[in-house]
Amino acid sequence: MPPPAAPVDPAVGPEVVLPTLSKLGFSNLPDDINPEQIATSWFSSFSKAFEAADVDEVLSHLITSSFAFNFFLSSEHVDPAFPEDIPVYWRDIIALSWDIRTFEGTDKIKKFLSSQLKLAGVSKVALQSDMPPSLQRPFPDLAWIQLFFTFETTVGLCSGIVKLVPVLNKESQAPDWKAFTVFTNLEGLKGFPEKIGPLRNQEPNHGKWESARQKEVAFEDRNPTVLIIGGGQNGLTTAARLKALDISTLVIEKNKRIGDNWRGRYEPLCLHTTSHYCHLPYLPFPPTWPLYTPALKLANWLEHYAEALELNVWTSSTVTNATQDPETKTWSVTVVKADGSQRIFQVKHVILAVGLIGGQPIIPKIPGMDIFKGQTLHSLEWRKASENRGNKVVVIGSGVSAHDICTDYVHNGVDVTMVQRSSTYVMSVKNGIPILIGALWSEDGPPADVADRLSLSTPLLAMAGIFHRIFKVIGELDRELLDGLHKAGFRTTTGYKDCGLLLETFTKAGGYYMDVGGSQLIIDGKIKLKNDSQIKEFTETGIKFENGSELEADLVVFCTGQADFLMGGMRDIMRKLFGDEVANRAPDMWGLTEEGEFRGCFREVGSEGLYNMMGDFMTARFFSKTMALRKQPFLAHDMDFNVRFTTEIKAKEEGIIGQKYKD
Repeated sequence: MPPPAAPVDPAVGPEVVLPTLSKLGFSNLPDDINPEQIATSWFSSFSKAFEAADVDEVLSHLITSSFAFNFFLSSEHVDPAFPEDIPVYWRDIIALSWDIRTFEGTDKIKKFLSSQLKLAGVSKVALQSDMPPSLQRPFPDLAWIQLFFTFETTVGLCSGIVKLVPVLNKESQAPDWKAFTVFTNLEGLKGFPEKIGPLRNQEPNHGKWESARQKEVAFEDRNPTVLIIGGGQNGLTTAARLKALDISTLVIEKNKRIGDNWRGRYEPLCLHTTSHYCHLPYLPFPPTWPLYTPALKLANWLEHYAEALELNVWTSSTVTNATQDPETKTWSVTVVKADGSQRIFQVKHVILAVGLIGGQPIIPKIPGMDIFKGQTLHSLEWRKASENRGNKVVVIGSGVSAHDICTDYVHNGVDVTMVQRSSTYVMSVKNGIPILIGALWSEDGPPADVADRLSLSTPLLAMAGIFHRIFKVIGELDRELLDGLHKAGFRTTTGYKDCGLLLETFTKAGGYYMDVGGSQLIIDGKIKLKNDSQIKEFTETGIKFENGSELEADLVVFCTGQADFLMGGMRDIMRKLFGDEVANRAPDMWGLTEEGEFRGCFREVGSEGLYNMMGDFMTARFFSKTMALRKQPFLAHDMDFNVRFTTEIKAKEEGIIGQKYKD
């Protein structure tokens, strides 16, 4: 190791969290680092301490730190505590905490391990042989050795990922390799493997499949154990995970067909994340699948997915009411089918999977709308531009839908003006997607489940600094595009606390555009832009602005969003279905906690047996398994194989199941 670098001032802003070489005390790394040797040496003693539940010895393998980022405490900048310290994190997804938690700093990690490690009964800790340790260099001044390991607890089969950084030993002036981040995740439960591969049904079925399938989905003489409200990607993936664990599940979908939540959107809609990122569990897209999936094609795939995996779904059905017995905690759920018939189910678990966006259009109340002689539509009602040839169209909004709709109008020769009300984060798909997701989810990337674990192994508190750098890089690659937009008068933002697209999405669920051509149309003047004044009122022939200017319009399309969880949309849904008491107990949903974890997602939401599942395709793929595993140990008595008794009794005797870490 070269001599330590001269002391430097710590980074400011989001990058203060990064364990840069200069902050660690080094100018650079030598070329002859042996990641496998360093990782094996570190892991040899760490694994012994981990198995022995020796908290102090485990902590000796991690950075010692009082650093506290405070990044998500408020929307304003809050200075970190002890910024001169090198941060340290432990993220756990129900392996030890029976929750989804990130612990920052030595004190919090120590409290967590002191409470949970002995209870967990850790054993069989081993380096993962098929994932050798490797040196990672995301930036020239950042370096860590990444290692994968597996372990067991009393009830679970678990995995872990560690990032080691070199910390200067002031006495020897040599590096001591310490963990900057530790990630632990529950992969499965002992005795309850997924019924896939060699454990699938292997009996020939001659003429009985159709009748058996019809009986299974009808639930004529039985109740499901789990009822899922919503048949989008979150509802279907969770149902698939539960089915693989042999847990009886019914999905209630209000639309006529599975996929109608995508099928019913505007015609030009297409995913802007790649197919590698959007695989569903057990049934990935075929290798011929296009890189970017059209919405209609995706809708048909979701329908095929439910059929191929034999998921139990009732379409054209709605949940109208649900109440919980205070003694048994069983939910009584009323379902109305398309023919008007009603069924009341008694279930132990209800999962809300109604989507991040609630589906209720938000249309601002603007004076004069009643005298406007043209037509107004929300983007949820809009279908295609060819229906409006020869008209003057005004699109209010500057997010994804607004750009897509304006672009379709240009391609159909329609005069269209975009009204931008606030600044928008813009990133080109061409430059942004390969950097954001290409290293993990790509043709040459690891399997999706490994990529998912890798992406989640570094807590968002630590990733904020990486995001800050990544989006500066993307911004420079997009410099010509952004300069062109600014010259055209389009207002852009750098995202949540200058950290770009992802944190903007995680905190606001909107306010961005991933450019696939719309920005150039604004630059070229083909999409006209109006953003020099706010809307004052409608007139008979169009819109009048506060500065006195006017726009004529035959059609005004509101791309102004839908009632989402940040606006109380989910609480309104809960109030309608479950009543005021349940709705008032529910936490906020979406956005990030102080720990950088999603609020009210992939967990119970204020009432026992009531859960919320939401997010994009990657989070649906990963956290659907987390959700299923949360329920499986509690449902052991519903499983038809002998090992259920020993597993359930052992888990209760050890006090593991359900003992969520609460500090």
